[in-house]
Amino acid sequence: MKQYVARTLAVLTALTVVLAACATPTPQTVVQTQVVTQIVAGTPVETIVEVTAPAPTEAPPMYAGVTVNVLTFTGPQIAEPLQRHGPEFTALTGATINVITVPFGDLYQKALTDFSTGTNSYDLVVFDPQWMGDYVAGGYLEDLTDRVKASEELAWDDIGPFFRDFSATYQGKAYTVPLDGDFQMVYYRSDFIKTPPNTWDDLITTAGEYQGKDLNGDGQGDYGVCLAMKRSAQSYWMFTSIASAYLQSQGTGQGAFFDTGNMQPLYGDNEAMAKALDVYKQLSTLGPPDQLNLDVGDTRGLFTSGRCALSIDWGDIGTLAIDPATSVVQDKVGAVILPGSAKVLDRATGTLVACDATTCPYADAQGVNHAPFAAFGGWSGAINAASKPEVKDAAFAYLAYVSAPAQSNADVTIGQTGFNPYRASQFLNREQWVKAGMSPAAASNYLGAIEASLASPNMALDLRIPQNAYYQGTVLDTALAQFLAGEIDAKATAKQIADGWNTKTDELGRDAQLAAYQATLGITK
Repeated sequence: MKQYVARTLAVLTALTVVLAACATPTPQTVVQTQVVTQIVAGTPVETIVEVTAPAPTEAPPMYAGVTVNVLTFTGPQIAEPLQRHGPEFTALTGATINVITVPFGDLYQKALTDFSTGTNSYDLVVFDPQWMGDYVAGGYLEDLTDRVKASEELAWDDIGPFFRDFSATYQGKAYTVPLDGDFQMVYYRSDFIKTPPNTWDDLITTAGEYQGKDLNGDGQGDYGVCLAMKRSAQSYWMFTSIASAYLQSQGTGQGAFFDTGNMQPLYGDNEAMAKALDVYKQLSTLGPPDQLNLDVGDTRGLFTSGRCALSIDWGDIGTLAIDPATSVVQDKVGAVILPGSAKVLDRATGTLVACDATTCPYADAQGVNHAPFAAFGGWSGAINAASKPEVKDAAFAYLAYVSAPAQSNADVTIGQTGFNPYRASQFLNREQWVKAGMSPAAASNYLGAIEASLASPNMALDLRIPQNAYYQGTVLDTALAQFLAGEIDAKATAKQIADGWNTKTDELGRDAQLAAYQATLGITK
């Protein structure tokens, strides 16, 4: 009897499972055989019957059938990790990630035109967060404030305060997800330069010592400094790295581009600008003969092939230098905060004055003023407000996936990604850097240079007023290219920049532009 009861219960259990499964609609069914016990004339009788049951299925992927079109610049940096993580995300969620790339010089206008014409070809844009103001003002970007705080995978609080509260935020709302952290630094060959340059004059002297010497043992003369100076590329940020040391000394809130009282350009007729242009011109003669045509990708390749004693760059050289496939300078690279100046601009007189406790309150022990430049702000992703709701959801999920510590903590150690550290966990856990190929000393040196920049009370913030792309990418970039080419002298260069900036400021409204500039400088780190 016990055997009968047990067998009956087993069959009833099987049927219960089958019936429960049958309650879920599915596109396919299968036929199974079951042992069924029936009572015939008071006696249990086992019979085999066919039962129609649903095929075992998994829940459909959350974003099956959704395509997210991603716009960014032609890589391989930045585009590479976005393309690599796409299939991973598809396997997890069903969403298709379609990455479209354009040259950096076209990216700002390409996105703006797509948004403003209502074409809306792109659901997600990975771009320079400096441009966020222009896009937000048009209502083109999705407010991500609630999403970033709610996402456990994104780990919002692990992102450094500067990148989270300044780079990703505009007028108190989060519009982007940071994927990268950007500060420019000086890189030097630590195998023969034992004292890295502390001032821009030091850097010129050191570069001069090595210009023309064989630095990689191939019998060919190499270069003192490799510096990107190409027009319509990313070179104008290098000039601001130089100029900021002379223009800003009273802390981040002083600003390095305009007088905060009247919006008059500091890039004008004054001794600080003249000195910065002189440094820039001298550096153009202490590098490769075609330096005026080199972008950052070119100078990075020259440095990692051992051909440069010095370079100025974002965090990329630190990780590219450890790649055994392309680098001959593994564990031969040092990094240091941007050089400074022992003289700074007196804004009342337009002259350079010596650093003292009043003129340079944040000077180092040698009395040198440093203004580490947060150039660019770090590549970040934003979502098109006009995309369909399900596409927005998938786009945000993809951004959270790429930025999550599980992916980004490895990506920032890979040079070809173009992603530099921006999360607290990426600075605290140095084991991952050693695992990637840095020696413990090199990891401490590299991360220490970035941390010194982040911690500086005199950090120079990048320009983020409306149409900053025109101020920098058009007016400044054009004048610098003409100056380096010898078409105009330093005085004419400064005047051309100041005139161009004033014209645009007056066109957009001086009071409004001044208010926007002051607002960006009021950010508390």
